[in-house]
Amino acid sequence: MRVLFAGTPQLAVPSLKAVHEVAEVCAVLTAPDRASGRGRRLTASPVKQLAEQLKLPVLQPERLNAEARRDVASYAPELLICVAYGKIFGPKFLALFRRGGINLHPSLLPRHRGPAPIPAAILAGDRETGVTIQSLSERMDAGEIYLQSRRPLDGSETTEQLSAEFAESGAKLLAEAVRRVASGTATTWAQDENEATYCGMISKADGQIDWNTPAVNIERMVRAYTPWPSAYTYLNGVELKILEATVCPEDRVDHLLGPAREPGRVLGVDRGLGILIQTGNGVLGILRLQQKSRKPAEWGTFLNGNPAIRESVLGGTEQ
Repeated sequence: MRVLFAGTPQLAVPSLKAVHEVAEVCAVLTAPDRASGRGRRLTASPVKQLAEQLKLPVLQPERLNAEARRDVASYAPELLICVAYGKIFGPKFLALFRRGGINLHPSLLPRHRGPAPIPAAILAGDRETGVTIQSLSERMDAGEIYLQSRRPLDGSETTEQLSAEFAESGAKLLAEAVRRVASGTATTWAQDENEATYCGMISKADGQIDWNTPAVNIERMVRAYTPWPSAYTYLNGVELKILEATVCPEDRVDHLLGPAREPGRVLGVDRGLGILIQTGNGVLGILRLQQKSRKPAEWGTFLNGNPAIRESVLGGTEQ
């Protein structure tokens, strides 16, 4: 069975490897090379780099227009496989594939349809998440489901950790779905539209901490926005990334509370909880952080170099 593989980031690399082992990948569709790094040099996507190693034809259109459709059709693909490609496929494009298309989505659909399902699951405090292999449809992430795998969450996971994990487990699930489609044994079931939830694109601004927010929500932000855009605040007008944090038990910090304190106020330090910050509800302990243009530091090391933080209120804007 001839397949066209569409994908761009590192998350999709294990899937391309797995699909290449079970089907004939006639071509790879990926994003155009982009300038990156301090030198702004053109850099190929991780998927393109692997495709070149595997000696597979690579297509990199800026738009999926008529010219791009002609290029794809010239390879006579039967099935489209998509893993984080980054563009929406229209009906004319999907019509090129007589066996349709399948997609890997890192959530338990219909929950968290959209472009950022892993951060969405962490932010929502979900107790489980997982990977779904679904058919591609004109409506975003609304296709029928081939396979799902579930994974419990204990409240310590980061987006970086889950992305790496799901890249591997999702690739195996995707390969199994491709085998079933090729053999004619695949079955699907419809999503329950009443259970559907949606998440949007993440921007840099989403990472800015509002200290009026409860500590439990800020701690989830820290994990959800690792590695990008990071949860951040400002210390005397300089950006400060919060890389690791914990919600402080009340019995450990009640002696610091006293009169009402404004959110963002540094209350003190604790050997096990780090730098203690008042929030809109509860106290957040900062364990690891990074000031702009500096290296990441454990809270004690940071405090030694920035003792004035003890008297500070975090927040505001960059100066």
